Amino acid sequence: MTANLLTLNSSKTEYLFIGLKKQLDKIHNSSLNSTHSACNLGFLFDDDLTFSKQISAISKACYYHIKQLCCICPYLGFTTAYTIATSIVHSKLYYCNSLYYNLPKSQITRLQQIQNAVARASKSCHITPILRSLHWLKITECTEYKVLSVTYKVLTTTQPPYLRRWADFSTSLQHSLFISGYSRSTTNIILVTYN
Repeated sequence: MTANLLTLNSSKTEYLFIGLKKQLDKIHNSSLNSTHSACNLGFLFDDDLTFSKQISAISKACYYHIKQLCCICPYLGFTTAYTIATSIVHSKLYYCNSLYYNLPKSQITRLQQIQNAVARASKSCHITPILRSLHWLKITECTEYKVLSVTYKVLTTTQPPYLRRWADFSTSLQHSLFISGYSRSTTNIILVTYN
């Protein structure tokens, strides 16, 4: 840190050890005051990466805004209510949503309940048709889409460079597909990651 002319402010610095329970039990150093959760770029990380504190914070903020939206919804048009819901609540739900990939179903359900509550703010019927009419993906679908789109971007371009340098891609022609009487070669891309 001193090489970059940075200093450590001990009153503002938090240490978070992330790992399995057995791994964390091995670290018992009284000189390090670690915390069970730390905020980085507005996202709360906890020591076992369940993101339960992050989801609780999102729930609290979103349900407050949903309650306020329900109060003014009778006076708004559908498109205005839709715009407000999308800008306020979805911005909180979708921020860093790729980190929610492979979370336990109980945690994803909490996030999905927030989205359902926003969708029902102006209507009260079954949620699936509402989500379709609003063109909103479910939380799991949105998370998978985000991961797949970033993966596709890394595979087809060199962007983002901080992900590209952690992976080496080798391509090889595996076989040809015969579709409608003509052959089309396919390229299988093999991802090699470095630990």
